[in-house]
Amino acid sequence: MSLALSPALRDALEAWLAEERALDGASEATIRAYATDLRRFLGFLAEYDGEPAGPARLKRVELRDLRAWMAHERGRGLGPRSLARALSAVKGFFRWFGKREGFEPTAVLSVRAPKFTRKLPRPLAEEAAREVIADLGTTPAAPWIAARDAAVATLLYGSGLRISEALGLKGRDAPLPEVLRIRGKGGKERLVPALPVARQAVDAYLDLCPFEKGPDAPLFRGARGGALNPRLVARAMEDARTRLGLPASATPHALRHSFATHLLAAGGDLRTIQELLGHASLSTTQAYTAVDTVRLMEIYEAAHPKA
Repeated sequence: MSLALSPALRDALEAWLAEERALDGASEATIRAYATDLRRFLGFLAEYDGEPAGPARLKRVELRDLRAWMAHERGRGLGPRSLARALSAVKGFFRWFGKREGFEPTAVLSVRAPKFTRKLPRPLAEEAAREVIADLGTTPAAPWIAARDAAVATLLYGSGLRISEALGLKGRDAPLPEVLRIRGKGGKERLVPALPVARQAVDAYLDLCPFEKGPDAPLFRGARGGALNPRLVARAMEDARTRLGLPASATPHALRHSFATHLLAAGGDLRTIQELLGHASLSTTQAYTAVDTVRLMEIYEAAHPKA
C-alpha cells in the first residue's frame, strides 16, 4: 500500500516512525505495528480517493473518511482491540503531522475507539506457582538444564520480569545483586528486587552450567551454549503443567501475572506494582485489581453456595 502514497507522505511517515523510535523509546515491534497500521490507513485513503495520498489530502481528512476506513477494517475481519490499536497509531501520526504542518487534525482526534473487553491476566495460585518452579527443578533433564529452567521461572515469579528481560541478562549480571536494573520495553529502565530465593536459584544454575561465564555472554544458555530460546522455556512450562494438571494458561508470562496479583493481594500499592512491572500506564496495572476481585468473588461463592 505504500506505493499509493506520495514521496512526501512516505518521507513524513518515516520521519514520524524515527521520532517514535528515538524520542519515545518505542520498541521495534511497536514501530513495525505502527508502520503497518499507518500504511493500511493511508493506502485505504488513496484507494478511497482513487489517487495517491499526499500531505494536502491529510489536512482535509474528515470524520466520514475515518468512519469509512474503520468500516473497511471491520469488514476485513479486524477485531475491536486491533482496530483500537490501529486508530491509536493513526491519531499519534496525525497529532505529530498537524504540529509539523500547522493544522489541527480535529476530525481524526475526535474519533472514539471501538469498545472492547480487556482480557484479564490469568495468574496461577500461589501454591501452583511454587509447584511449577519445584517441578521444573526436578525434571529428568540434565541437572544444569533443570536448574536453569527453575532459575528462569523463579525470576519471572519472584521479580515480575518478562521472559525477554530474564533471558536478556548477561554474565556480568551474576551474581545477582539485591536490586536488578532491567531494560524493558522501549529501552526504559526500572529497578526490581531480586529476592534471596531468586539469587540462590541463579547461583545453583551457574554452579552446574557447563559453559564459560563471560561478562558479555548470555546468562541463560541453551543446550549448545547459545542464548536460551524463550520457546524452550515455554515448552518446559507446558511439560510442567501437564505433569501437575494445570490449565493451558499456566505459561511463563502467567508467572509474571502471578507476581503482580499476589503482591496486590498482600497489600501492595498499585503505583509501586506499576513501577516494578514497567507498565507505561497505570490503567494496564489496574487490570490486576479486577483479577483480585474475581478471585475474592470465587472464594465468597465457594464459602456461601446458593441454595
